[in-house]
Amino acid sequence: MLAFRSEAHVDRWCEQTGLKRGAAFPLETAWQLADEWYRDRLSPTWRRRTPEKAQAVFDDLGLKGEFWKLG
Repeated sequence: MLAFRSEAHVDRWCEQTGLKRGAAFPLETAWQLADEWYRDRLSPTWRRRTPEKAQAVFDDLGLKGEFWKLG
C-alpha cells in the first residue's frame, strides 16, 4: 500500500514507474479497513474469515470494483 496526496499524484507515479494503477481510496478508509481486519486478531478465539465474510468487509467499506472482488 502506498500513500499519495492526490489522484493526480497517483497518475504521475504510475506514468513514471510504468506500473498499472490499482485501487485508490482515502486514508480514512484504509484505517477503517485495518481496524476491522485486525481488531480481534490477537483473540484466542480468532478464526480466519471466509471469502464471503471478507467480501462483506470490503463491501461495507465501499471498496468496490474488480480489485476488491474475491472469487
